Amino acid sequence: MVEAELVAVAFAGDGAGEGELSWGQQDIWRAMVRQESWLPNGAWGPLPPGTTLDDVVDRLRYLMSRFPTARTRLRFAPDGTPRQVVSAAGEIDLEIFDAGDADPAELAERLRLRLQDAPYDFERDWPIRMAAVRRGGELTHLIVVMCHLVTDGLGALVLLEELDKRPDGPVPGMQPLEQARWQATPPGARQNAMALRHWESILREMPLRRYAEPADLPEPRHWRGEFRSPALSLALRSLAARTGIASTTIALALFAVALTRVTGQGPAVIRPMVNNRFRPGLDRVVCMLAQYGLCRLDVAGITFVEAFDRARRSALGTYKHAYYDPATMDALLDRVAADRPGLQLPCYFNDRRDDPTAAGAEPSQAPTAAEVRAAAGAGEFRWTTRQDVPFEPLIVHLDEVPGGTQATIFLDTHVLGPADAEALLRGLEAAAVEAALDPDAPTGSTDEVNAWTAGEGGVTVCA
Repeated sequence: MVEAELVAVAFAGDGAGEGELSWGQQDIWRAMVRQESWLPNGAWGPLPPGTTLDDVVDRLRYLMSRFPTARTRLRFAPDGTPRQVVSAAGEIDLEIFDAGDADPAELAERLRLRLQDAPYDFERDWPIRMAAVRRGGELTHLIVVMCHLVTDGLGALVLLEELDKRPDGPVPGMQPLEQARWQATPPGARQNAMALRHWESILREMPLRRYAEPADLPEPRHWRGEFRSPALSLALRSLAARTGIASTTIALALFAVALTRVTGQGPAVIRPMVNNRFRPGLDRVVCMLAQYGLCRLDVAGITFVEAFDRARRSALGTYKHAYYDPATMDALLDRVAADRPGLQLPCYFNDRRDDPTAAGAEPSQAPTAAEVRAAAGAGEFRWTTRQDVPFEPLIVHLDEVPGGTQATIFLDTHVLGPADAEALLRGLEAAAVEAALDPDAPTGSTDEVNAWTAGEGGVTVCA
């Protein structure tokens, strides 16, 4: 892999200044510290035929000039506390690589990994890395890697839309510097205090232990696994169309059912990711805005349709209280853990699917029961990573991918054993299939967990 050309790209934009991190920035920064990573998001794709170097330079210049978070670096106080510094102007390098006889797509993937794995300096490096592949004098592929401080998933969709349409009006939304100023006002303090009260009431009532003691303590202890399921995708679409309930709410309820079955503990306590873009002035801002909420869901001994309704009502409070100061929230978690020795904190759940048919689809367009039943059991699970660098103790992401819905799990195997982790994802598919075939079917009670995970109850694909 040889760099053929390095192009310096100058840029300038509005919104320069320095200040405290916003709550969303603080949240992702703390995750970066815990996980010892700058949490890069990378992707590559083919360029339209005839794309010139000037076209790619213009794209990078627009991205850096348009969005203040692309021009944001950090400055650290002596105690290590970060502040955000938004530059008014600067210069960034665009890397061009010649593929030679290599497959340009394979080279693009190698470049993505290289850009993500390269060390990152929060104080000196720009949070965007861009490279292009050239073959036979023609640019063929573009690679972009962004630090997670630039934006969350929904903000990335806005960024891509604006890169395509190139609006020249004011950048949309309240930018992080302005967010941080509002968060320091009395209204911001009231929002944070309400969130803390909501969280504390749940944390002090939830069971101490959430998971069975792992039979073994593997090393390396931090594992990543993937479960790709056609049936889960079909079932979620079917249920959203039949019930009129948002697919993300249905997925949360089904995850609570699967978690209750695998752990034998109820109610389920989960930290779902909340986008926070329903708040005034934040719907189209390109920044890290999403934060994890806290949801208590008792889904044992009822029907699936009742579980969906409970999740819908619980979600309102969860979303309202998922906007908070991470420093004071971490202090609360520490206090509760000190008062309740042995407390296992709730797992994270992040539904990142972007399915336009997920809610409000016509029932006639929904997958049929026969299609759901035929796909049951076709899901494939694999462990992809085992490492010493920590993940969060337990987090599950949902993404829509070719061939179905993918559930990705990150876990500390000293908290939850690998077999239980796989059973959790397969149990999510099983619950979705059962509900899609009969929404009035029972979810099961917590004392039935052994029967469910052994494959003796309902429509199960755990075997």
